[in-house]
Amino acid sequence: MVEPSAWTQITQSDPGHSAAYVERFRALAAQGADLAGEARLVDAMLPRGSRVLDAGCGPGRVGAVLAEAGHTVVGVDADPVLIAAAEADHPGPRWIVGDLAELDLPDRFDAIVCAGNVMAFLAPSTRREVLRRLRAHLVDGGRAAIGFGAGRGYPFEEFLDDARATGWAADVLLSTWDLRPFGPDADFLVAVLSRV
Repeated sequence: MVEPSAWTQITQSDPGHSAAYVERFRALAAQGADLAGEARLVDAMLPRGSRVLDAGCGPGRVGAVLAEAGHTVVGVDADPVLIAAAEADHPGPRWIVGDLAELDLPDRFDAIVCAGNVMAFLAPSTRREVLRRLRAHLVDGGRAAIGFGAGRGYPFEEFLDDARATGWAADVLLSTWDLRPFGPDADFLVAVLSRV
């Protein structure tokens, strides 16, 4: 049993939180909001038909776009409410309830996307284990795109130290999913990582 994530703690104290989260993104999609930025970046890194792990997939918005682009997608999230929404709204990819700190799939992937502040929601004691397990699920030459915001309890430099300590190299650092360069004042980090 691993330490519960901040997301798990939130949903235990507010049982309606996950359903409200799902409805928020359904409403944004209905309004025509651009919810595909993360998927566009990952798609640009890959040939068609690649295998992608959507780590902390939530209700499936990123993985669904990647599947529509022709990739084989597996999404994993610890929240069964979010996985149920992904299955209902985005049939096609394989959606799995699972804790990233215990990730052990038979699959290996050409790319991993971890969007939506997933890293900042992890229990601090599981951060390096999650990074190790993600790395173990990547093929040689594959890359991971991991993004999260500042001020969420996981300083960017600490994340980058954890990534180095678990066998990752930072290939590209960006401050947004639309390729703006990362700088000292950035309030968001998108790290494109590869295995050392």
